Amino acid sequence: MENAFTIAAYVVAGVLFILSLGGLSGQESAKRAVWYGIVGMGLAVFATLVGPGAGLWWLSGILIILGGLIGMQLAQRVQMTQMPELVAAMHSLVGLAAVFVGFNAEMTINAVEAAKAAGETLDGTFALLVAKKEPIEIAILKVELSLGIWIGAVTFTGSVIAYGKLAGKVNSAATKLPGGHMLNAGAAAISLLCLIWYLNTGAMFPLLILTLAALFIGYHLIMGIGGADMPVVVSMLNSYSGWAAAAIGFSLGNDLLIVVGALVGSSGAILSYIMCKAMNRSFVSVILGGFGGTTGPAMEVEGEQVAIDADGVATALDEADSIVIIPGYGMAVAQAQQNVAELTRRLRAKGKEVRFAIHPVAGRLPGHMNVLLAEAKVPYDIVLEMDEINDDFPETDVAIVIGSNDIVNPAAQEDPNSPIAGMPVLECWKAKQVFVSKRGQGTGYSGIENPLFFKDNTRMFYGDAKASLDQLLTLIS
Repeated sequence: MENAFTIAAYVVAGVLFILSLGGLSGQESAKRAVWYGIVGMGLAVFATLVGPGAGLWWLSGILIILGGLIGMQLAQRVQMTQMPELVAAMHSLVGLAAVFVGFNAEMTINAVEAAKAAGETLDGTFALLVAKKEPIEIAILKVELSLGIWIGAVTFTGSVIAYGKLAGKVNSAATKLPGGHMLNAGAAAISLLCLIWYLNTGAMFPLLILTLAALFIGYHLIMGIGGADMPVVVSMLNSYSGWAAAAIGFSLGNDLLIVVGALVGSSGAILSYIMCKAMNRSFVSVILGGFGGTTGPAMEVEGEQVAIDADGVATALDEADSIVIIPGYGMAVAQAQQNVAELTRRLRAKGKEVRFAIHPVAGRLPGHMNVLLAEAKVPYDIVLEMDEINDDFPETDVAIVIGSNDIVNPAAQEDPNSPIAGMPVLECWKAKQVFVSKRGQGTGYSGIENPLFFKDNTRMFYGDAKASLDQLLTLIS
């Protein structure tokens, strides 16, 4: 077999990608899993370059070097707090690639048909592959490329809007045009009609209309999703980009793209479902852009926020035996993870029990807090998930919340009209004392008021998290 090496390399790369995905489920195995993915991708690129259709080495080399340099620059410059928007931006590129590949496949089909009518033969691996296909196979290819274009276009505009919301360039509130879901349904119906039109005529015009409808759906869907649901959106767009890649694979006849796309698509969908469950959200309502919602006005929050200084926090920590630290996005923004790790080391050196409570959607990307704590060399065995630690809060002397809002919000349990009603949260207010490190009295990214800040056992440790912890560390030796 002339393609034996490419096929074998793709099989090995596919196995490495599966091992990589599996290894990312645990902190201890994540570093090794990343290397599996790197080696698998390197092997896949090499096998593609030397396999069927090899050529244009100078162009391939230039593109690989440019892509590598851009990736290296991004990796060095992008802060951990910017990772969610970076991921969203990368998803948009996958979607755009699917659109370009789909249109290229359509133009190749037309060129091959024209060449056949003229009694000529076109050069090129894909053109030769298309030339060998029967009419029914061409029809299937047209369905595949149409799906690839549609999914890719939805992914592209959806990811661009998600990037804008996460980066603060677009209003994070859920916003829909007049007509709301009927516009999305209408665009979907137009897409279906254009697909039928295209399959019956082979004309380019219905494919262009289908693309425009899909671009609108991606834009309008994500605009209709609020900031509190953005972690689910990032994962959902990850799934979309995977299915777009799989569609590209079917169009190009590339088995590895099909496998990798299916892996990314299915894992992203599963993760989206898990996060929706963790937030008590309906998966369908989130991906359709906010069906449902609150049924009345939110509960009034009574009382006032009481501030405390570093001396007061240090005294309470000195007297405490058990301490739970709850990190959030604010810790990442302040880059305070090293200070948190140093505080943990000093408290543990005094014989105190210190643990971390991680909510499944802490931060704006799944696993964000785990990565930051691992970077700061916090021991894995004291970093616990919500279900592992929630029952321990009543026996906890001090809970320290660093830059979190929704994941510690009692309104999720107490206010049926709250936008996060029913969402499982870390019940830190049940601890004897709660200290909240927060810049000011604002409601945060999602705009939801938090009754925790007004409770009798809560004290607000105002200021930048890093600066506040610097001050606290001078008082704890």
